[in-house]
Amino acid sequence: MLDVTGIAAPGAWAKTGNTSLPGFGLTLGLSLTYLSLLLVIPLAALALYTARLSLPEYWAILADERVSSAFCVSFLSAGYAAVINGFFGFIIAWALTRYAFFGRKLIDALIDLPFAIPTAVAGISLAVMFSPNGILGKILMPLGIEIAFSKAGIVIALIFIGLPFVVRTVQPVIRELDREVEEAAMSLGANFAQRFFKVIFPSILPALLTGVALSFARGVGEYATIIFISSNMPYETEIVPLLIVKKLLQFDYVGASALGSAMLILAFLLLLVINLLQSWMKRDGNAA
Repeated sequence: MLDVTGIAAPGAWAKTGNTSLPGFGLTLGLSLTYLSLLLVIPLAALALYTARLSLPEYWAILADERVSSAFCVSFLSAGYAAVINGFFGFIIAWALTRYAFFGRKLIDALIDLPFAIPTAVAGISLAVMFSPNGILGKILMPLGIEIAFSKAGIVIALIFIGLPFVVRTVQPVIRELDREVEEAAMSLGANFAQRFFKVIFPSILPALLTGVALSFARGVGEYATIIFISSNMPYETEIVPLLIVKKLLQFDYVGASALGSAMLILAFLLLLVINLLQSWMKRDGNAA
């Protein structure tokens, strides 16, 4: 039913039995088409290329010593960077949300810098900065600390690109924390450590895990930032995305697809574990 203005009267959709909003079919079709072009079709192509391999052939590619070393470098570096980002990202998000200080807006804007600049530019900048003749390299090299063209450089690059994921995921949760609960705990005699670990941190932990998982997933697939600051040596600092690119340049599409599918499966499994952990923590929190 329509009123005099031509707008549907309240309850009209319920009376006609139509529970869908206008344009639902069109928007659903566009959404499915968009997702198919971006996700389903590329992943299906990857699966088709991988399906050309038998299971022993597939395992032989993954069991190659060079491939195994590249997987270790990629996943361990991304894991180290994600953990470091989780720790310092939480501290930065807490400071930006809870404290007012000079330059806070500037620092808050700089957090999104890795999103704004090309990853190749970030890699070149980090390589120049940490090279033996760079600003920080001149200070670190006499101390025996080598960052550029080493595994440490890979971790630094992944920290740079992954930090915003943690900060931007945790910030809204910290901002929405109920201060009355903290004040109630304080009135009951709880010190800051007790308030933090018993009241504040359990509410933030699911978001923090999400940010760490996003940082890890971003780091596993990073390419341009790493190749400039890493020596890209096989068995030492070669990452899986670079190895995939090398196979593509050699027209080894089946081998590249095998590596890509393995990375995809591992990333899905890790994200699934994180999501299950978050769900368990939320249920445990609601039960408490």
